[in-house]
Amino acid sequence: MIKKLFNGQINSITIAAFLVALSSLISRFLGIFRDRILGGEFGLGDTLDIYYAAFRIPDLVFNLLVLGALSAGFIPVFTSLIKRTPPLTPFIPALSGRVKISGGEQEEGTKQAWQLANNVLNILGLGLIILSGLGIIFAPCLMKLIVPGFAPDKQALTVGLTRIMFLSPMFLGISSVFGGILQSFKRFFIYSLSPIMYNIGIIIGALYLVPLWGVYGLAWGVVLGALMHMLIQLPMAVKLGFRYVFRISFRDSNIRKIGLMMIPRTMSLAISQVNLLIITVIASTLAGGSLAVFNFANNLQSFPVGIFGISFAVAAFPTLSAIAADRKKLISGFSSTIRQILFFIVPATVLLLTLRAQIIRVLFGTGRFDWQDTILTIDTLGFFCLSLFAQAIIPLLVRMFYARQNSKTPFFIGLISIAVNIVLSLWLAGLLGVAGLALAFSIASIVNFILLWLVLRLEIGWLDELRILISTVKFSAAAIACGAAVQGMKLVIWPFIDMTKFWGVLTQGLAAGFSGIIAYIIICLLLRSEELFNFWSSIRRRLPVGKIEAGDQGEARGI
Repeated sequence: MIKKLFNGQINSITIAAFLVALSSLISRFLGIFRDRILGGEFGLGDTLDIYYAAFRIPDLVFNLLVLGALSAGFIPVFTSLIKRTPPLTPFIPALSGRVKISGGEQEEGTKQAWQLANNVLNILGLGLIILSGLGIIFAPCLMKLIVPGFAPDKQALTVGLTRIMFLSPMFLGISSVFGGILQSFKRFFIYSLSPIMYNIGIIIGALYLVPLWGVYGLAWGVVLGALMHMLIQLPMAVKLGFRYVFRISFRDSNIRKIGLMMIPRTMSLAISQVNLLIITVIASTLAGGSLAVFNFANNLQSFPVGIFGISFAVAAFPTLSAIAADRKKLISGFSSTIRQILFFIVPATVLLLTLRAQIIRVLFGTGRFDWQDTILTIDTLGFFCLSLFAQAIIPLLVRMFYARQNSKTPFFIGLISIAVNIVLSLWLAGLLGVAGLALAFSIASIVNFILLWLVLRLEIGWLDELRILISTVKFSAAAIACGAAVQGMKLVIWPFIDMTKFWGVLTQGLAAGFSGIIAYIIICLLLRSEELFNFWSSIRRRLPVGKIEAGDQGEARGI
C-alpha cells in the first residue's frame, strides 16, 4: 500500500486533493511552529520585520520567472504531450473511458514532453541565475526602495539576508519543473511532500543555524529548505523518465506556446508581487513589528486557503485541462470541485473567527510574544477571515481560464483587484494600522472573486449556480450551528480551567473546536449534504475495510 502510494497514479480529484491538503496541513503546521519559534525568540519587532522584508525580492523573482510559466502553460502543454490523463472519478463520473492512442503516437508525444521539460528547466535556470545575480549585486539599492521606513542599520541587515536568500529561487525553480512533471503524471504524494521539506529546512535554520550565525541562520535555513524542496522530487521525476539534457531552444513551438500563455500570467503575478511590495513599504512606515504581525496573521489565514482552496485547484487542474473542450464535463467538474471547497472553507472560516484568540495564544503566546502582539494579530486575522471564501475559490476560477488556455482575463481582473487593494491599503493603514492592510486585502480579494466569476459566466454560460447555491445554503446553516456550538462550549468550559495558562487556553480551544465540527457534520447529515457523502465515499473506497466489503459484495454476485 505504501509502495502504491509513492509510485501509483492518483486518479481521483478528492484523494489527490486530500493528499495535497494533508501535506499542506503538515507543512503549514510546521510553518506555524516556525513562526512560534521566531515569535518567542525575537518577538514581533525589528528582527522579524527584517526577516520578512528580506523575502520580498527573492520571492518576486521566483514568482515571476517560475510560477508564471508553470501554472499557466507548462502543465497543460506537458500533459497534452504525454497523453496520459485518465478521468478523475468522484467529481466527473461521465468520464469513464480512455482515449485510444497508437503506440507510436504516444511514444513520440512522450519524447517531445521530455524535450520540453529539459528546455523549460534550462531556460528557467539560466533566467534565475541572471536575475539572482543582479539581485545580489543591487540589493542595497532595492532595499532602499522596499523598506524606506527602516533605519540604516536595519536596511543593511535586510540587504545581507536578501543576498543569501537569492540562492533559494534557483533551487525552487528546478524543483517546480519536477513538481509540474509529477502533477502531470498525477504523482501527487511525492509532490505534496516538497513544501513539508521546505519548512523543515527553515526550522532547522531557526533551531540550529541561528545559534551559530545569528539572524543570518534564518536566511540559510530558507536556502536549505529550497534545496530539500528540490531533492525530494528528483528521484520520482527520474523514475518517470526524466533525463537531463542541456537543451535550450526558443524556436520550439511548445516553448512559444508556453511563452504566449505565461506573459499575461507573469504580468498578473508581477502586479500581485508589486502589491506585496507596496504592503511591505507601507508596513515599514508603521509601528515596529507591523510587518511581522501582517505575516503572522496572513500565515494563519492561509491555512484553510492552502489546505482546501489551493489543494483542490491543484488536483483538478490536469483534468480540467484535459476536458476543457467539452463544456458539459468541464462545468460538471468545476461545480463539483467548488462545492467541495465550500464544504470545507465555510466551517473553517467560522472556526478561525470564533477561536482566533485561542489559536494565536496557543501558537504564538510564548517568550517575547506579549499580549499586545496578540491583540494586533487577532484584529488583523479577523479582517483576513472576511474573504476566506473568495481566496479559496479564486485558485480554481483562475485555473478554469488557464485550462481553456486563456491567461489574459485573470491578468486584467487581477490588475483591477490589485489596484483596489493598493488604494485601500494606503487609506485604511492610516485609520486602522496593520489591521487596515488585512481589511484592504480582503475587500480586493472579494472584488477579484466576483469579477472572475462574472467573466467566466459570460464566456462559458451556465455554471451550475443553482446547485452551488443550494449546497452553500446548507453549509451556511450548518456553519451557524458550528459557531453557536463553539461559543456555547467556550462559556461552558471557562469556569473549570485556568485561562492564564497554556493548557487552559488549549483545552478551551480544542473542546470548543470539536464541538463546532460535530455540530457542523450533524447539520450537514440532517440536510443530506451531497458533498459530505461524496467525501466520505471517496475516503471509504480507499480504506482496507471498504475494499474487503467491496470484494465480499462482488463474490456474492458471482464476480
